Amino acid sequence: MQWFLNLIDRQTERSVRQVAHSHGRRSLVARLGVALVGGAVLPMLPFDRSGQFMAANAATPAKGKAGRADPREDPTQCEYWRYCAFDGFLCTCCGGSLTQCPPGTEASKVSWVGTCLNPKDGRHYLVSYNDCCGKGACGECLCNNNERERPGYRLGVHNDINWCMANSSPMFHCTTSIIVGVA
Repeated sequence: MQWFLNLIDRQTERSVRQVAHSHGRRSLVARLGVALVGGAVLPMLPFDRSGQFMAANAATPAKGKAGRADPREDPTQCEYWRYCAFDGFLCTCCGGSLTQCPPGTEASKVSWVGTCLNPKDGRHYLVSYNDCCGKGACGECLCNNNERERPGYRLGVHNDINWCMANSSPMFHCTTSIIVGVA
């Protein structure tokens, strides 16, 4: 058994010396620097939630319940008029409201916007969609509406990003829709 350990020792020493002979200390320091900087930058990258699109139809609340008004006027339905550029879980189903995050979460520091038509008055409104951050995904009332969505390089009007990336906790819980003005 001792001869086997000596063999492993010699082979390990030979390979370490060969690597040390062909690579200097500077290249090791440079590679460690790249790994450290890359590791620090990684959490700042946007998170793409577009993979949730197929689950949106399965998780959408049931439609056509007796006694329900027009779904374009019900804030717990994906068809609600303010949700024209919405992507996420409705805070109205997760303990919050149209404009308030649920307890234990905080509004994202950055958001995306949409221009939605209110069927009651025929006017277009500028709607800000703010993710609520700090808890795991709500899992209720998933909606994905992409009316007039722009490609990912125009981040302010793109809804497939985890907007909690600027907060202390990047965990996404649900999304609010706040009217910020008339378009």
